[in-house]
Amino acid sequence: MAAGTNIRTYFEGSWHDGNAMIMRAADHGSWLGSSVFDGARYANGLAPDLEAHCARVNRSAEALMLTPHLPVEDMVEIVREGLALYPEDAAVYIRPMYWGIENGMAAIVPGEGTPGFAICLEEIPMAPADAGVKVTTTRFRRPVLENAVVNAKAGCLYPNNARMLAEARSRGCQNALVADAMGNLAESATANVFLVKDGAVFTPIPNGTFLAGITRGRHILNLRAAGYEVHETVLTFDDARAADEVFLTGNMNKVTPVTAFDDVSYQVGPVTRHARELYWDWAASAG
Repeated sequence: MAAGTNIRTYFEGSWHDGNAMIMRAADHGSWLGSSVFDGARYANGLAPDLEAHCARVNRSAEALMLTPHLPVEDMVEIVREGLALYPEDAAVYIRPMYWGIENGMAAIVPGEGTPGFAICLEEIPMAPADAGVKVTTTRFRRPVLENAVVNAKAGCLYPNNARMLAEARSRGCQNALVADAMGNLAESATANVFLVKDGAVFTPIPNGTFLAGITRGRHILNLRAAGYEVHETVLTFDDARAADEVFLTGNMNKVTPVTAFDDVSYQVGPVTRHARELYWDWAASAG
């Protein structure tokens, strides 16, 4: 199901209007789930960290035993060709992806052939700056590398995220804060999480159970450069309840304020607002 409008698809060497058909019934990706993707954003005439997102989709492919075949610089050039088809003020979600085509060992392991590749562009507006979300907890946890490909942005991981979101929405919330295998705070169902307490910023330390996002890393650099103490550390749900501010970070909206965690309410605070300002100031300076 498409999430946005005005979709364009790059497939087999050219751009196509609309949500083009790209996968066949016997492709490894369609029946055994060997698909990976990444998400970048075009907004305000900028595509921040586009190269980093293209590089990560190649790493994700390798984690699923696929053989990525597009150099990052070629992928970036193709994306920019597609973005040129949109108005400069459009907000576009950029999704490069690979999936297995040939079968390997006993038809389970992807083959060594060239995987399928496509890029999907969709117009999706950026959320308003103060559009906060209410979060709750969920019984579903983040997996570990021993039982899931948590070192990739893989499609096969997302049914677990969907269960988290469905449970949260059944409680009247838009998202959930999620535990790692040890029961500590890992992230939300859709994005990384930051806490603010007494002016200092805290975020869960990467421990192999969640992707430490590209946007997350950019916020850490920006906040530290602006003079904030930023701690990557073990955090609990009680730490979140005791925080002055909580915000989520991810590619889709860059900064999403959390306005409530169950019965605890938060203001959209000054650090949350400053993190957003710092991000777009950096993006403009980086071109």
